[in-house]
Amino acid sequence: MGRKFNKVSVIGLGYIGLPTATVLANRGVEVVGVDINAKAVAEINEGRAHFHEPDLDAMLESVVKAGRLRAVTTPEASEAFLIAVPTPVSEDATPDLRYVEAAAASIALVLKAGDLVILESTSPVGTIELLSHQLGIARPDLKFPHGFGDEADILMAYCPERILPGRMMTELVENDRIIGGLNEASVSAAMALYRTFVRGQLVPTGGRTAEMVKLVENAFRDVNIAFANELSKICDHLRIDVWEVIALANHHPRVNILNPGPGVGGHCIAVDPWFIVHSANGLAPLIKTAREVNDSKPMYVVGQVAALAHPGSKIACLGLAYKADTDDLRESPAIDVVEELALAGYDIVAVEPNVTELPLRLRNKGVQQADLEAALEQSDVVVLLVDHREFKELASSSLEGKRVYDTRGVWPQFRTRSHVAPASFSIAAE
Repeated sequence: MGRKFNKVSVIGLGYIGLPTATVLANRGVEVVGVDINAKAVAEINEGRAHFHEPDLDAMLESVVKAGRLRAVTTPEASEAFLIAVPTPVSEDATPDLRYVEAAAASIALVLKAGDLVILESTSPVGTIELLSHQLGIARPDLKFPHGFGDEADILMAYCPERILPGRMMTELVENDRIIGGLNEASVSAAMALYRTFVRGQLVPTGGRTAEMVKLVENAFRDVNIAFANELSKICDHLRIDVWEVIALANHHPRVNILNPGPGVGGHCIAVDPWFIVHSANGLAPLIKTAREVNDSKPMYVVGQVAALAHPGSKIACLGLAYKADTDDLRESPAIDVVEELALAGYDIVAVEPNVTELPLRLRNKGVQQADLEAALEQSDVVVLLVDHREFKELASSSLEGKRVYDTRGVWPQFRTRSHVAPASFSIAAE
């Protein structure tokens, strides 16, 4: 059966940590959630999530009421610690590990022999070993895997998440998990913990391999999306429907091209490939180029929209989230497009049905928020940036007389850009 865990701490109660803590608590484990955001902690202790995810609120309310999940701002003693904090990149695209290092430092004083420390945050190769060193310095009275191998009395593993916003509560349970430990005992303990709630396959490996696997998964998707985004530019130039081209090409039994969009967003695909590039010493030119292609797509969209618009045009931008039918704005290319259009002097109204307030960076540039009906009524140019359900269900009559740029291929009548003149457009510096 393996080891049984009665009390687990989850460090970081964001998009990954809170669903994980909730599912664990739903399996009967006592869970202590730790986050530095006091407002989020208070909401969680009232049984409310501080972001939207289908099926999360109901389960969260249940486990909080049952006393199996509580949130705090300071770590306390537990049998296992799951670290799920952000791992962004700096402006020069180098990894920023300060949140991971701070999380490890926060648990150092409450560790005891036999505890399991798991890092779930997507990280550069070698990060779990770095944390072993860091904790070893903070707690010289304990033995850590980097120095003691199988003789360590603290167990450490890297077990990356691979869940999709909008399906988190299902995929946390059903998806396979990679379990990368720094020694055999760490792998065994981590396998036992995840078997508490995971029905998918648990695949054991080493810590560095597990870290690389997570990065490779997202880099693969990034390269595929970059190919699709480059195809979209070529098809615009040739006045061909790129979505039809991709759909037909995918009839080949060994071709599976993803769909283009206004860029790539989210905390994973838009960030993780840079971790490989940073550590590869020049050996990842394809991955680097794919990142650059996808990062450049928002400005291409801005140029295409400018070719449709006139001075003084009122532009309705539909969608701000990085993914359809979520409220997740992290690294969203749609926000970049809207911001640049506002900087170029256009009158912008944004529609995002899943958030109640626009990001400050857009409000500061004069972008207004409206519901879909009001935005369409006011505007003469419509830009579809996110394929939310509300936009996919929009009656075609609502777009009559509008100049439309559809980055998601939702509206077939606007897929071929024959009506878009070649763009000549520059963006004013902020």
